[in-house]
Amino acid sequence: MYFQIDRKMLQIVRRLFRCFILVCMLCGCVSTQMATSSKDETKVLSSKFGVQLSQKKDNIALYSECASWIGTPYKTGGTSRSGVDCSGFVQSVYKKVYNKKLSRESIEMLRVDCSKIMKSRLREGDLVFFHTGKKRKPNHVGIYLKDGKFVHASSSRGVMVSDLSETYFLDTWHTAGRVK
Repeated sequence: MYFQIDRKMLQIVRRLFRCFILVCMLCGCVSTQMATSSKDETKVLSSKFGVQLSQKKDNIALYSECASWIGTPYKTGGTSRSGVDCSGFVQSVYKKVYNKKLSRESIEMLRVDCSKIMKSRLREGDLVFFHTGKKRKPNHVGIYLKDGKFVHASSSRGVMVSDLSETYFLDTWHTAGRVK
């Protein structure tokens, strides 16, 4: 009788061990798939933004969210994917990626939500401000990415990626800000 209990116990332990191994293998497959899809997403985003991204160094959530807005048409006062203006775009992205509520107008974003920084100190996620009208006050805002690239809602082409070295942005540059 004692021998039979040990044999039954051994069968139970073997079954539990097999289940444990199966669970470990399945978890390993899932994490491998996730790592592969993350690498694929990073490659796609790198291509879309024209910059080399790294999962370890860059905020992939920021790039992914911005990418989902690319091509959204411009609409004055808009805050949705059916139409958005520059400050509505920045406000929406910041809420989703950083869970921060920013002011609704670009001039207020600079005045209330940011600390001014030098252009040479720009980091991913900083805001870039431009004065595109006759007044020398900021009336346009975008989100800095890296390597001189930023994303913004253009009144002529909707949400898009641009380069700070483009003549238009050199001529209309106002300042940069780091969200507090």
